[in-house]
Amino acid sequence: MSILFTGKVAIVTGAGNGLGKSHALELARRGAKVVVNDLGGARDGSGGSLSAAEQVVAEIEAAGGEAMANGANVTDYAQVESMVHAARERWGSVDILVNNAGILRDKSFAKMSLEDFKLVLDVHLMGTVNCTKAVWEIMREQQYGRIVMTTSSSGLYGNFGQSNYGAAKTAVVGFMNTLCMEGEKYGIRVNCLSPTASTRMTEDVIPDSKALELLTPESVTAGLIALVAEESPNRTILCAGAGGYACTRIYETDGIYLPPEQQTGENVLQNLDAILDGEGQQEFVGGFNQTIKFVQKAAESLSVKLG
Repeated sequence: MSILFTGKVAIVTGAGNGLGKSHALELARRGAKVVVNDLGGARDGSGGSLSAAEQVVAEIEAAGGEAMANGANVTDYAQVESMVHAARERWGSVDILVNNAGILRDKSFAKMSLEDFKLVLDVHLMGTVNCTKAVWEIMREQQYGRIVMTTSSSGLYGNFGQSNYGAAKTAVVGFMNTLCMEGEKYGIRVNCLSPTASTRMTEDVIPDSKALELLTPESVTAGLIALVAEESPNRTILCAGAGGYACTRIYETDGIYLPPEQQTGENVLQNLDAILDGEGQQEFVGGFNQTIKFVQKAAESLSVKLG
């Protein structure tokens, strides 16, 4: 099976360097027309230049592909709308959105300013929201779309000094969990990519040079291609790095039921081992599933007939 994107239009944010550049080049190599979006700022989000995006476009065109550079700031919805409009004006549609743009402002929470916390959330979370909102109605109308949110192990599992980044990266998972349901009947599939790669975002986080050699952006892009293919999954958190591919899932334990007279903080604490027991745990696909489970447990214990 060959994955091709002939006739498809893709927007890749943060595509001037690193993972975004790798994604854009591979999408173009497989036939997509690509909007190479990059503000051109430093790793902390300061500054700006279109030159990085233009260089990626030049590479794509030199290889026979079609691309356009765009310097929209993903935190500015008007700029994002203008970017989407430019893509449609030139190529007629937007079929693929890769939300990849990001910055880092790492410090322990005690030392971090609220300004730095908010800025990282604005870029990673609201930047993703803005870009997704700008293409959502287009994809609904054409009954087709592939959207990828970029999450991170720092959000899924935590990482010292990255409370802002981790909060944003977990938030996009929650965003995906709802959009994959709302978009499914319109042919829109939404997934998350959790990458680990050697880029300027990780150059001082992963000091081992041999490890960095293994953590190629291209190995992550292979996962990205699978998530935006016509045969892509829906509602998947795909983890990728150094040629390894895995899936993160969120499970809820079966838990316990306490009758009304025992529903105290003390009894919850005393029963933590049973609450944490993984036997019978489930992966839910909607928030209401939890409510149904708890109500059923209570009804069974109280011999109450439901419905």
